[in-house]
Amino acid sequence: MSEGVWTAPGRVNLIGEHTDYNDGLVMPFALPLSIEVSADRGTPGRLRFSSANVPGQSVELRVEELAPGRGPGGWSDYPAGVVWALREAGHPVTGADLHFDSTLPTGAGLSSSAALEVVTALALVDLYALDLDRTELALLCRRAENVYAGAPTGIMDQMASACCTDGHALLLDTRDLSRRQIPLDLAAHDLALLVVDTRVTHAHSQGEYGERRAGCEAAARLLGLPALRDLVPEHLPAALERLPAALGPLVRHVVTENVRVERAADLLLTGAPEELGPILTEGHASLRDDFRVSCPELDLVVEAALAAGALGARMTGGGFGGSAIALVAGPRVRAVGDAVESAFARASYRPPEVWEAVAASGARRLS
Repeated sequence: MSEGVWTAPGRVNLIGEHTDYNDGLVMPFALPLSIEVSADRGTPGRLRFSSANVPGQSVELRVEELAPGRGPGGWSDYPAGVVWALREAGHPVTGADLHFDSTLPTGAGLSSSAALEVVTALALVDLYALDLDRTELALLCRRAENVYAGAPTGIMDQMASACCTDGHALLLDTRDLSRRQIPLDLAAHDLALLVVDTRVTHAHSQGEYGERRAGCEAAARLLGLPALRDLVPEHLPAALERLPAALGPLVRHVVTENVRVERAADLLLTGAPEELGPILTEGHASLRDDFRVSCPELDLVVEAALAAGALGARMTGGGFGGSAIALVAGPRVRAVGDAVESAFARASYRPPEVWEAVAASGARRLS
């Protein structure tokens, strides 16, 4: 019998892409789309995972046998990794029976894996009365994803799912994990943020994401810096002259993206969200041309949205597929959505999913 129900959301990253593993700045917000888990402590020594989204299947594992690279693969590696990370950190989790139900699409760049980790961790923290705050919880979830599931992501997604608040974006410094809640009420300014799921799936554990991260780390070493966060914009031109041609564009993206996060936060704090548009579009160009993590479908969303009157647009998430966002004045919402759908039809792409995002609450217990 369930001992409780918990929920953790996915996220949209408003601005600040591929900066989190470079000790940089990010600004995500939580979505109403989420993963719920009903959980109990189950049988000591055993884990049982099931999902309403994968009916008729369950995964059973022995707690003592959990180890990176020894899981069955697939979605169950994320909750299993959380149990492994908690136990490795000395927390006495002896078993669990977890049943998940998700409204988050997988592979859409909306952090379904982080939501799965965070909701698992939150349930186990409550069930076993563990002394973990939200930052510690997010760090353990990142370790589960990096080491157990083998995806070399940064900390943004877990912190967003665990720490966002309703009606706000989370301005997060990924170096010291200091954070500030930034009001994000677009409707009050007759604006909307459309999310377009291209339905091109991606996987962070695949090689290209890791290659970009390795390139950033190599560039920081060549520049004698702890991380690319430490390269100030004024020194960027000189730094680019010292780097191999292949690494320069990665560095340029990270440095300029951190500046874009600061600019976006200032606009929101001063009540001028309608001026975010050019920042979003600049960010997409940087991700497309310098970081090279876009794809034809994401580029088409941005092009079609801008042509239909969007104030700005960009891909969101790790890239290589997933979703894009478009900032749109209220009267243009329908026209922009229709334009994107028509552009996909003309290109013979799968029909995209288009919907309006609002800033929602982070992870919490429901019952």
